[in-house]
Amino acid sequence: MVGFVKLCLWSFRFAVGACIFSFLNVVIYRLPAGENMVKGRSHCMTCGKILGAKELIPCISYLMQRGRCAGCKSKISSRYFWVEMLGGLLFVHCGDIYGCGVSGLLSIEGLIAFGYMCILAVIAFIDWDTKIIYDRFHVMIFILGFVSMWLYPQIRLTDRLVGAVVIALPMFLMALFIEGAFGGGDIKLMAASGFLLGVKGIVCGMFLGILTGGIYCIGMVLLHKLDKKASFAFGPFLAVGLAVAYFYGETLVNAYLSLL
Repeated sequence: MVGFVKLCLWSFRFAVGACIFSFLNVVIYRLPAGENMVKGRSHCMTCGKILGAKELIPCISYLMQRGRCAGCKSKISSRYFWVEMLGGLLFVHCGDIYGCGVSGLLSIEGLIAFGYMCILAVIAFIDWDTKIIYDRFHVMIFILGFVSMWLYPQIRLTDRLVGAVVIALPMFLMALFIEGAFGGGDIKLMAASGFLLGVKGIVCGMFLGILTGGIYCIGMVLLHKLDKKASFAFGPFLAVGLAVAYFYGETLVNAYLSLL
């Protein structure tokens, strides 16, 4: 009985995370398009059919409709489904690591972590589509950094300030002298995240971003889908690196240093 109750609770937490990321799907599409992110009913991108309640259930609606619009039967991008799945898994992961607090959903630490994951997800997908990272997201990350100063006093202010420049400043200098080295959005993302994560976290995040971005680039070149001189959005790979670094950065850095 206890196990069944726990399963129900974690399933509910997954559903909450999936619902939040379902809204982020709307943000990812509407913000670059200049549309209102709050007003306006969700609709099919092909035929314009207004979606009903049964078509808006995160993850489940996509599976029930077999990835197609109930009206015109046109194919729905699977990304909507996977983004919602990602949200559910991240919400559960944050609850598992930081606890669920008195609310039964997430502790304050968990909310900060999940909030950062939400911002990184929106940055990653919008940058992938448009190669643009909006400044409002950098401001949000800085705000999370200020809030986390009281939650994580072990990351001292000096560590946060150094973290804000230790990666962002070299990126800025490289961008000045090497055309197309880094975009301004990437640089500001690392500055804001450095203030949130501190030195160890931001260095780990940058390393993982370069690693994943490099693997992608090499793979695309080998498959002849990307020219050696072509540019691609680096933000999504930085977002992946920063997400991993938030949860495991200090552990990974300490493990590496212990090998030296």
